Amino acid sequence: MAMQVGTGDEGAPMMDINTTPLIDVMLVLLIMFIITIPIQTHAVKIDLPVDTGEPPPENLIDPVKNEVYITPGNEIMWNGTPIDLRRLRQYLDLTTQMNPIPELHMRPDPEANYELVDEVLAVTRRAQVQNMGFIGNELYINF
Repeated sequence: MAMQVGTGDEGAPMMDINTTPLIDVMLVLLIMFIITIPIQTHAVKIDLPVDTGEPPPENLIDPVKNEVYITPGNEIMWNGTPIDLRRLRQYLDLTTQMNPIPELHMRPDPEANYELVDEVLAVTRRAQVQNMGFIGNELYINF
């Protein structure tokens, strides 16, 4: 049996860098960094609309014709009852489901805000109202 006693490079310096301690230090620093990050506890508050759940009263919808009047004070009236644009859309959706579909008469006041009249017309278009007419056009002769 032969036994090797030495390689001959025993006195030469080691040329490789030991990276194990460097990796250990980096892992410890990473863990410390993760621990010191503050927990995100703030929240963004959003006010969502609340659904009242009440269906529109059926007695406000006429099966023959309905009138939307826009007052000089920029108020929307459905058959004489003040409503907002959301309620107008609900009423229009109900009328488009009726058989036969009732007529919708638009009567904007000459002193009403044009933007509100435009918004009402946009709501009626989105509701796909088919039987609609303007009444009171003779009031606009001098405008």
